[in-house]
Amino acid sequence: MRREQPCVWFKSCLLIHDVINPSIHTIAPMADALLDQSFFIKIQFQKLLEIHFRPQRRRACPPATLALFLHFLVHRTAAAGMDVCLSSEQQPGRLREVPCTPDGCLEPAVEGSLQEDGTGGHPGDSNKIEPSLHSLQKFVPTDYASYTQEQYLFAGTKIVIQESIESYGAVVWPGAVALCQYLEEHTEELNLQDAKILEIGAGPGLVSIVASILGAQVTATDLPDVLGNLQYNLLKNTVKRTAHLPEVRELVWGESLEQHFPKSTFYYDYILASDVVYHHYFLDKLLTTMVYLCQPGTVLLWANKFRFSTDYEFLDKFKQVFDTTLLAEFPESSVKVFKGILKWD
Repeated sequence: MRREQPCVWFKSCLLIHDVINPSIHTIAPMADALLDQSFFIKIQFQKLLEIHFRPQRRRACPPATLALFLHFLVHRTAAAGMDVCLSSEQQPGRLREVPCTPDGCLEPAVEGSLQEDGTGGHPGDSNKIEPSLHSLQKFVPTDYASYTQEQYLFAGTKIVIQESIESYGAVVWPGAVALCQYLEEHTEELNLQDAKILEIGAGPGLVSIVASILGAQVTATDLPDVLGNLQYNLLKNTVKRTAHLPEVRELVWGESLEQHFPKSTFYYDYILASDVVYHHYFLDKLLTTMVYLCQPGTVLLWANKFRFSTDYEFLDKFKQVFDTTLLAEFPESSVKVFKGILKWD
């Protein structure tokens, strides 16, 4: 799978790096947290550039666009320092479940409905979800300022993912793409047909969609504020395409696991996770969740881009409780794919 990027993408990397990184070195106590913030800001800025600077005939870059970037740089660089001061224990609130009406539960953006600048606007700005899906759409995507759409090709199927640069959980990260590629290339070996799979931190849902297309029975999980967009993407890409319609469930790492996923009821052949390890404060809870969900015979497939020293520290802890095998490496994206089998002795 290839995704062409405009050359300005790479220039933006250097620009945003030069603008933001000095602030990291001048505030030593918060350096690691700011580094993580700057990484996400780079992603946001890159996507803005991709949207607003895509080639258009006979159109010069309008002054409003330049103003947007200047505002973005000033606002987000200052906000990075503020964001890390927030309590690490803050958790997103629960999404409201939406009763279905004759007009439908959600009016999402669909392929071909992008605005002229490439943004998707609010999910309700375009055609409604088809009537047959009314009873399936239970959650509304978070009301971000705008959404964009990214296209992928796996298992011979075009997949359109609705993303927003305003949330970690609404962006497809490199580990997800690498894990999809691994699943696609090893489908028969993994015996994914009818396999029961749970994905941790499914985000916008690319991995769960690919696993479903490859024949698995998938449960996609994430935090409450992510579930709406996750479910939207799953429905738009799997209905009438897959043997098993994926399920969406809330899963807060380390909390109420026995209550929501009792071992007597829930068994999974595979646990999937991609780019769930980065600079956040819930790594211990993540590992606890991984251990809890694995039963005898369960295989955990974890793909991650290694960015920080804490990523490798987590890997060391992971190896203490899982028999770990390195399955694949993707040097161009610094992603590694691991297989973990829970140690029972």
